[in-house]
Amino acid sequence: QVQLVESGGGLVQAGGSLRLSCAASGNIFSFNVMGWYRQPPGKQRELVATVTSSGSTNYADSVKGRFTISRDNVKNTVYLQMNSLKPEDTAVYYCDIRFLAQVYWGQGTQVTVSS
Repeated sequence: QVQLVESGGGLVQAGGSLRLSCAASGNIFSFNVMGWYRQPPGKQRELVATVTSSGSTNYADSVKGRFTISRDNVKNTVYLQMNSLKPEDTAVYYCDIRFLAQVYWGQGTQVTVSS
């Protein structure tokens, strides 16, 4: 079993920054992909960014240049540094980890950006 615990969400003004963290524990395969997704109010969950265990990253166009995903393989932790936040970034942010056709999700953390 794998568990993911997110932290770092909150309320911030437009133009501000937040850093999300997600720590994974349990039986984790070394070669994996960790990522961040978000679900805005009334909308479907969407990809924000992913990072492989070798460090390759992928970003949604809407966050390129503003968000940075990183990870610590020793701690099995993924981070999302969010800068220049916009009201449209308001959402519940979820982290996930994928390996060997398995997917595990965190419980989600609320990010609210006020205008």
